[in-house]
Amino acid sequence: MNVLPRLVLSRWVASVSLIGLIMLCLGWEIFWSPLHVGGSLLFLKAVPLLCPLFGILRGKRYTYQWSGMLILFYFTEGSVRAWSEFGIGRGLALIEIMLSMVFFASVIIYAKWTGPSYQQTPPATPTASQ
Repeated sequence: MNVLPRLVLSRWVASVSLIGLIMLCLGWEIFWSPLHVGGSLLFLKAVPLLCPLFGILRGKRYTYQWSGMLILFYFTEGSVRAWSEFGIGRGLALIEIMLSMVFFASVIIYAKWTGPSYQQTPPATPTASQ
């Protein structure tokens, strides 16, 4: 079973969804629907997303594992804000939910397919003494 296409796809999807979530968090709280006119300090919620960024882009399995737990905060925040806000804020919250779910699914797939049980072992070569 060749898992390379799945790894490439899940790595690409995780990278795109994480970068999209960072851009969404920044744009949401600075430009599109800030809590206060002129922006709010809530844009700093994008800072924790920068921690796993380089590990995700480099394909580090451990980063994929722990960032799956980090992203649940953004799913929860999107769910609460989708329920409580109206207008553009609700739409942005639904996008945040979608991006966090896509990221979560892709990191789970990547972590699964890079696990030790899925690593291909080279076929055994016969020895010269036979």
